[in-house]
Amino acid sequence: MATDGDATEQTSVKTYVPAYQKAEWADHADELDMSQSEFVRTMVQAGRSGFEPVDSVTEGGSDQPAEDDEPGPPDATPGDDTLKHRIEGVLSDGDPHDWDELVSELTDDIEQRLDDALQELQSSGRVRYSGRHGGYVLDE
Repeated sequence: MATDGDATEQTSVKTYVPAYQKAEWADHADELDMSQSEFVRTMVQAGRSGFEPVDSVTEGGSDQPAEDDEPGPPDATPGDDTLKHRIEGVLSDGDPHDWDELVSELTDDIEQRLDDALQELQSSGRVRYSGRHGGYVLDE
């Protein structure tokens, strides 16, 4: 559990990236009027949101959040904060994005994930493609 002192205490993180990448990050940080540290910190936090679990179901099968999870407002939509962070990440480049661009940016990997999942389900014999039925069906 974080204490008040932890919230203001800072520490360094060191990583190595190719020079061209650092230059790109520095340019992007300048465009956003951010320090390089602030830029990397913001991008890491935005990227992490894409790796959060879709739901709060725990290993024990309970849908109760873990003890250290911070509860959202009672009317919060599950995953809503993650989506908001992802939207902010896309918009952080400072350029306007229309609806179709936002949809594309936020769903860019869904086709690959769907393909991978269908391949696994077909390999395990749980799903098959049925030309007769015009699509995928459970293989029972």
